Amino acid sequence: MAKTENKTKPTAVDPADFVASVAHPQRREDGLTLLEFFQRVTGLKPRMWGPGIVGYGRYHYKYDSGREGDFMLTGFSPRKTALSIYVLPGYRDMSDKLARLGKHKLGKSCLYINKLADVDMAVLEDIILDGLAHMRAHYQTWDE
Repeated sequence: MAKTENKTKPTAVDPADFVASVAHPQRREDGLTLLEFFQRVTGLKPRMWGPGIVGYGRYHYKYDSGREGDFMLTGFSPRKTALSIYVLPGYRDMSDKLARLGKHKLGKSCLYINKLADVDMAVLEDIILDGLAHMRAHYQTWDE
């Protein structure tokens, strides 16, 4: 099987410049908060993945189909409709944490938050750390 490249790759764009350019004032403010929050929580430097995701760390995946590549360990994006928080192993056994988080919606590996004021940041920190621990235990990872 031919290797298909991941479309979302690291870029040279400065994450602080990206977040500062977000048009929506609440998303920009929350994005600046998340930029510092993720760096403190993960101990990793931010890096842009594609045009709109601020990622932290990197891991290598390989599917049974033979497709493989690298992607960020965790990250966020201040999208127009919501803040997207990426916890790559998904929310497999986090129902207790999610119940305490506050107002949010879930995708497969995305947590959608309208604004940070809607959630408990200590619980969000626990969720991110849980996701990082899972990724480091199950994949080859790099702290970059």
